[in-house]
Amino acid sequence: VQLQASGGGLVQAGGSLRLSCAASGRTFSSNTMGWFRQAPGEEREFVASIDWRGISTLYADSVKGRFTISRDNARNTLYLQMNTLNPQDTAVYYCAAGLGRAPQWRKNQYNYWGQGTEVTVSS
Repeated sequence: VQLQASGGGLVQAGGSLRLSCAASGRTFSSNTMGWFRQAPGEEREFVASIDWRGISTLYADSVKGRFTISRDNARNTLYLQMNTLNPQDTAVYYCAAGLGRAPQWRKNQYNYWGQGTEVTVSS
């Protein structure tokens, strides 16, 4: 699976962005997908995950209620709708394809990674 993330940019605090992740390969619709982010000088951290059907989701506490993960298996695309952004959300966001079908928060449960898209939230 090859993954291409897009949709990042500069936004003011309180604003919204929608990230997309285009996937190629036959296994997209069969696997869990996730979003992670990495701020400068920090470890890459889990943001959200969605099961292969697009029904079950999992979120980091820091984004719960503000971010929504979704997927369109017909279009081989993963999304992350980010609302009420704050400066602490500033990071490079990565999409990833997982090994199983259920939502996963552990990085080692993902074996394909996109190149990342940068999100900057100004105060």
